[in-house]
Amino acid sequence: MNDILKVSGLRRSFTQGGVTIDVLRGIDLAVGQGEIVALLGPSGSGKSTLLQAVGLLEGGFDGSIRIDGEEAAKLDNDGRTRLRRDALGFVYQFHHLLPDFNAAENVILPQVIRDRDMASARARAESLLTSLGLGHRLDHRPSQLSGGEQQRVAVARALANRPALVLADEPTGNLDERTADIVLAEFLRLVREEGSAALVATHNERLAEKMDRVVRLHEGYLEEGSARN
Repeated sequence: MNDILKVSGLRRSFTQGGVTIDVLRGIDLAVGQGEIVALLGPSGSGKSTLLQAVGLLEGGFDGSIRIDGEEAAKLDNDGRTRLRRDALGFVYQFHHLLPDFNAAENVILPQVIRDRDMASARARAESLLTSLGLGHRLDHRPSQLSGGEQQRVAVARALANRPALVLADEPTGNLDERTADIVLAEFLRLVREEGSAALVATHNERLAEKMDRVVRLHEGYLEEGSARN
Protein backbone atom coordinates (compact mmCIF):
# COMPACT_ATOMS: atom_id res chain seq x y z
CA MET A 1 0.00 0.00 0.00
CA ASN A 2 1.41 3.39 -1.02
CA ASP A 3 1.57 6.03 1.71
CA ILE A 4 -0.47 9.07 0.74
CA LEU A 5 0.55 10.77 3.99
CA LYS A 6 3.82 10.20 5.83
CA VAL A 7 4.63 12.33 8.88
CA SER A 8 7.98 11.95 10.66
CA GLY A 9 9.22 13.62 13.84
CA LEU A 10 6.55 16.33 13.77
CA ARG A 11 6.80 18.81 16.65
CA ARG A 12 4.88 21.94 17.60
CA SER A 13 5.31 24.15 20.65
CA PHE A 14 3.56 27.31 21.79
CA THR A 15 4.76 29.90 24.29
CA GLN A 16 2.17 31.49 26.57
CA GLY A 17 3.04 33.81 29.42
CA GLY A 18 6.69 32.84 29.17
CA VAL A 19 5.83 29.14 29.45
CA THR A 20 6.55 26.74 26.58
CA ILE A 21 3.84 24.17 25.89
CA ASP A 22 4.78 21.14 23.80
CA VAL A 23 1.63 20.16 21.89
CA LEU A 24 3.16 17.66 19.45
CA ARG A 25 6.29 15.84 20.62
CA GLY A 26 7.62 13.95 17.64
CA ILE A 27 4.66 12.52 15.73
CA ASP A 28 5.18 9.65 13.27
CA LEU A 29 2.17 8.69 11.16
CA ALA A 30 1.51 7.04 7.81
CA VAL A 31 -1.85 6.81 6.02
CA GLY A 32 -2.01 4.46 3.06
CA GLN A 33 -3.85 4.90 -0.21
CA GLY A 34 -7.57 4.33 0.34
CA GLU A 35 -7.15 4.00 4.12
CA ILE A 36 -9.41 5.86 6.57
CA VAL A 37 -7.69 6.56 9.90
CA ALA A 38 -9.39 7.92 13.00
CA LEU A 39 -7.33 10.39 15.05
CA LEU A 40 -8.77 9.95 18.52
CA GLY A 41 -8.22 12.19 21.52
CA PRO A 42 -10.03 14.47 23.97
CA SER A 43 -10.57 18.17 23.31
CA GLY A 44 -7.32 20.06 23.72
CA SER A 45 -5.12 17.05 22.96
CA GLY A 46 -3.71 18.60 19.77
CA LYS A 47 -5.84 16.90 17.11
CA SER A 48 -6.64 20.15 15.34
CA THR A 49 -3.01 21.26 15.59
CA LEU A 50 -1.91 18.05 13.87
CA LEU A 51 -4.52 18.46 11.13
CA GLN A 52 -3.46 22.09 10.58
CA ALA A 53 0.10 20.89 10.11
CA VAL A 54 -0.85 18.12 7.69
CA GLY A 55 -3.21 20.50 5.89
CA LEU A 56 -0.35 22.99 5.37
CA LEU A 57 -2.51 25.65 6.99
CA GLU A 58 -0.04 26.91 9.57
CA GLY A 59 3.73 27.23 10.01
CA GLY A 60 5.94 26.81 13.05
CA PHE A 61 6.27 23.03 12.84
CA ASP A 62 9.44 20.95 12.91
CA GLY A 63 9.64 17.60 11.14
CA SER A 64 8.70 16.07 7.82
CA ILE A 65 5.29 16.02 6.11
CA ARG A 66 5.07 14.13 2.83
CA ILE A 67 1.78 14.28 0.94
CA ASP A 68 1.33 12.05 -2.09
CA GLY A 69 5.11 11.69 -2.24
CA GLU A 70 5.90 15.41 -2.03
CA GLU A 71 7.86 16.90 0.90
CA ALA A 72 6.02 19.99 2.13
CA ALA A 73 9.06 21.42 3.95
CA LYS A 74 10.82 21.91 0.61
CA LEU A 75 8.01 24.04 -0.83
CA ASP A 76 7.57 27.80 -0.75
CA ASN A 77 4.19 29.41 -0.06
CA ASP A 78 3.04 29.02 -3.66
CA GLY A 79 4.09 25.39 -3.68
CA ARG A 80 2.21 24.64 -0.46
CA THR A 81 -0.87 26.39 -1.83
CA ARG A 82 -0.69 24.26 -4.98
CA LEU A 83 -0.24 21.03 -3.01
CA ARG A 84 -3.10 21.93 -0.68
CA ARG A 85 -5.36 22.74 -3.64
CA ASP A 86 -4.46 19.69 -5.72
CA ALA A 87 -4.01 16.92 -3.14
CA LEU A 88 -6.16 17.79 -0.11
CA GLY A 89 -9.82 18.07 0.78
CA PHE A 90 -11.13 19.47 4.06
CA VAL A 91 -14.24 18.89 6.18
CA TYR A 92 -14.67 20.85 9.40
CA GLN A 93 -17.00 20.62 12.40
CA PHE A 94 -18.75 23.74 11.13
CA HIS A 95 -19.39 23.43 7.42
CA HIS A 96 -18.08 26.88 6.38
CA LEU A 97 -20.23 26.93 3.25
CA LEU A 98 -20.47 30.20 1.35
CA PRO A 99 -23.89 31.59 2.34
CA ASP A 100 -24.58 33.44 -0.90
CA PHE A 101 -24.03 30.34 -3.05
CA ASN A 102 -26.38 27.38 -3.38
CA ALA A 103 -25.38 23.79 -2.67
CA ALA A 104 -24.23 23.04 -6.22
CA GLU A 105 -22.28 26.29 -6.48
CA ASN A 106 -20.44 25.56 -3.23
CA VAL A 107 -19.20 22.31 -4.78
CA ILE A 108 -18.51 23.86 -8.18
CA LEU A 109 -16.33 26.70 -6.85
CA PRO A 110 -13.24 24.69 -5.76
CA GLN A 111 -13.26 22.96 -9.14
CA VAL A 112 -13.33 26.27 -11.02
CA ILE A 113 -10.44 27.52 -8.87
CA ARG A 114 -8.54 24.49 -10.14
CA ASP A 115 -9.37 25.54 -13.73
CA ARG A 116 -12.00 22.91 -14.44
CA ASP A 117 -14.53 23.95 -17.08
CA MET A 118 -17.96 24.93 -15.78
CA ALA A 119 -19.91 22.15 -17.47
CA SER A 120 -17.66 19.42 -16.02
CA ALA A 121 -17.63 21.10 -12.61
CA ARG A 122 -21.41 21.27 -12.50
CA ALA A 123 -21.77 17.65 -13.58
CA ARG A 124 -19.33 16.56 -10.86
CA ALA A 125 -21.14 18.63 -8.22
CA GLU A 126 -24.53 17.26 -9.18
CA SER A 127 -23.22 13.70 -9.18
CA LEU A 128 -21.67 14.01 -5.71
CA LEU A 129 -24.65 15.77 -4.17
CA THR A 130 -27.09 13.30 -5.69
CA SER A 131 -25.06 10.39 -4.29
CA LEU A 132 -25.43 12.05 -0.86
CA GLY A 133 -29.21 12.30 -1.22
CA LEU A 134 -29.25 16.00 -2.10
CA GLY A 135 -30.21 15.83 -5.75
CA HIS A 136 -33.42 17.74 -4.94
CA ARG A 137 -31.55 20.45 -2.96
CA LEU A 138 -29.00 21.59 -5.53
CA ASP A 139 -30.41 25.11 -5.79
CA HIS A 140 -30.88 25.66 -2.04
CA ARG A 141 -28.60 27.98 -0.11
CA PRO A 142 -27.05 26.86 3.20
CA SER A 143 -29.65 28.76 5.23
CA GLN A 144 -32.34 26.63 3.58
CA LEU A 145 -30.65 23.35 4.49
CA SER A 146 -30.64 21.38 7.73
CA GLY A 147 -27.40 20.90 9.66
CA GLY A 148 -26.98 17.39 8.29
CA GLU A 149 -27.63 18.56 4.73
CA GLN A 150 -25.11 21.39 5.09
CA GLN A 151 -22.47 18.93 6.26
CA ARG A 152 -23.22 16.64 3.31
CA VAL A 153 -22.57 19.59 1.00
CA ALA A 154 -19.27 20.16 2.83
CA VAL A 155 -18.36 16.50 2.23
CA ALA A 156 -19.14 16.83 -1.49
CA ARG A 157 -17.08 20.02 -1.66
CA ALA A 158 -14.11 18.29 0.01
CA LEU A 159 -14.18 15.49 -2.59
CA ALA A 160 -14.96 17.66 -5.60
CA ASN A 161 -11.38 17.70 -6.91
CA ARG A 162 -10.74 14.01 -6.18
CA PRO A 163 -8.11 14.69 -3.48
CA ALA A 164 -5.54 12.08 -2.56
CA LEU A 165 -6.17 12.84 1.13
CA VAL A 166 -9.23 14.14 2.96
CA LEU A 167 -8.74 15.79 6.36
CA ALA A 168 -11.80 15.95 8.61
CA ASP A 169 -11.82 17.77 11.97
CA GLU A 170 -14.74 16.57 14.13
CA PRO A 171 -16.91 16.41 10.97
CA THR A 172 -20.04 15.37 12.89
CA GLY A 173 -19.31 17.19 16.15
CA ASN A 174 -22.01 19.80 15.54
CA LEU A 175 -24.76 17.24 14.81
CA ASP A 176 -27.11 15.22 17.00
CA GLU A 177 -26.22 11.55 17.42
CA ARG A 178 -28.65 10.16 14.84
CA THR A 179 -27.72 12.71 12.18
CA ALA A 180 -24.02 12.26 13.01
CA ASP A 181 -24.28 8.52 12.37
CA ILE A 182 -25.98 9.09 9.02
CA VAL A 183 -23.55 11.77 7.84
CA LEU A 184 -20.50 9.78 8.95
CA ALA A 185 -21.75 6.65 7.16
CA GLU A 186 -22.24 8.64 3.96
CA PHE A 187 -18.84 10.32 4.37
CA LEU A 188 -17.07 6.97 4.80
CA ARG A 189 -18.96 5.42 1.89
CA LEU A 190 -18.16 8.27 -0.47
CA VAL A 191 -14.48 8.49 0.54
CA ARG A 192 -14.12 4.76 -0.09
CA GLU A 193 -15.94 4.97 -3.43
CA GLU A 194 -13.69 7.82 -4.51
CA GLY A 195 -10.56 5.93 -3.43
CA SER A 196 -9.21 8.76 -1.28
CA ALA A 197 -7.30 8.34 1.96
CA ALA A 198 -8.66 10.14 5.02
CA LEU A 199 -7.52 11.28 8.45
CA VAL A 200 -10.51 12.01 10.68
CA ALA A 201 -10.09 13.74 14.05
CA THR A 202 -12.72 12.85 16.63
CA HIS A 203 -13.18 12.45 20.37
CA ASN A 204 -15.96 9.90 19.82
CA GLU A 205 -14.78 6.31 20.40
CA ARG A 206 -17.92 4.83 18.86
CA LEU A 207 -17.49 6.73 15.60
CA ALA A 208 -13.75 6.03 15.50
CA GLU A 209 -14.40 2.29 15.54
CA LYS A 210 -16.18 2.57 12.18
CA MET A 211 -12.92 3.49 10.46
CA ASP A 212 -10.11 1.26 9.22
CA ARG A 213 -7.60 2.12 11.91
CA VAL A 214 -7.44 4.20 15.10
CA VAL A 215 -4.50 6.23 16.38
CA ARG A 216 -4.65 8.07 19.70
CA LEU A 217 -3.09 11.40 20.55
CA HIS A 218 -2.03 11.52 24.21
CA GLU A 219 0.20 14.13 25.84
CA GLY A 220 1.76 15.04 22.52
CA TYR A 221 2.51 11.47 21.42
CA LEU A 222 0.70 9.22 18.99
CA GLU A 223 -0.29 5.70 20.02
CA GLU A 224 -1.58 3.00 17.71
CA GLY A 225 -5.11 1.86 18.53
CA SER A 226 -7.27 -0.98 17.33
CA ALA A 227 -8.19 -1.65 13.71
CA ARG A 228 -11.71 -2.06 12.38
CA ASN A 229 -12.84 -5.66 12.08
